[in-house]
Amino acid sequence: MAMEDDMFRNLKEKPVTIQFPYEHVEPVEGVRAKVSWDIDKCIGCRLCVTICPGNAIQLVGRGRQAEIKYNVGRCILCGECVDVCPTKAIYATKEFEIVFNNRRGMITHFRRKKRKRTS
Repeated sequence: MAMEDDMFRNLKEKPVTIQFPYEHVEPVEGVRAKVSWDIDKCIGCRLCVTICPGNAIQLVGRGRQAEIKYNVGRCILCGECVDVCPTKAIYATKEFEIVFNNRRGMITHFRRKKRKRTS
């Protein structure tokens, strides 16, 4: 008898699941998600490269001229790089539904803007 009661109660209630990808929910605060850089704050200290367990971060160049090559396909979304960055140049986004059509799309380059010289 209890099983039939559960069945009728479940028929009346709204389903718990959502119809992904047509419906989306807002991520909860503190969710582990894709990271990004404010490249102008980056000092090229390489702490993010050293601490990254997935080897998802590469620095191209040195110091304040360095550029970031971030491979989200290797990233395990741990957030260690965000925690270790002394200038807070790395921050977590709310992007956790990450899908790509090819491997090239998994790599993001963060480059500094070329500054024009004034004479």
